[in-house]
Amino acid sequence: MHMPSKTVAVGSSVGLHARPAQLIAEAAEELGVEVLIGIPGDEPVDASSSLMIMTLGAGCGDQVEITSDDQHALDTIAALVEKDLDAE
Repeated sequence: MHMPSKTVAVGSSVGLHARPAQLIAEAAEELGVEVLIGIPGDEPVDASSSLMIMTLGAGCGDQVEITSDDQHALDTIAALVEKDLDAE
């Protein structure tokens, strides 16, 4: 079965590193549904794990694919990835 997915560019200037990864993971956990994040073509990881997100090594402007059965969760996490979460 193919889950809905959305490909977005990483907006954080530091890429998906410590702070952005943590914020995305916290948001994914709060949604309470499975959300996956990955580099297109590679095996996706659990978006609720900041450590797993950091293993992707995605930099600013890199394309990442968000996947979830839940459209709201998909849109929420995709929007977070697109934002510069390090600019707080």
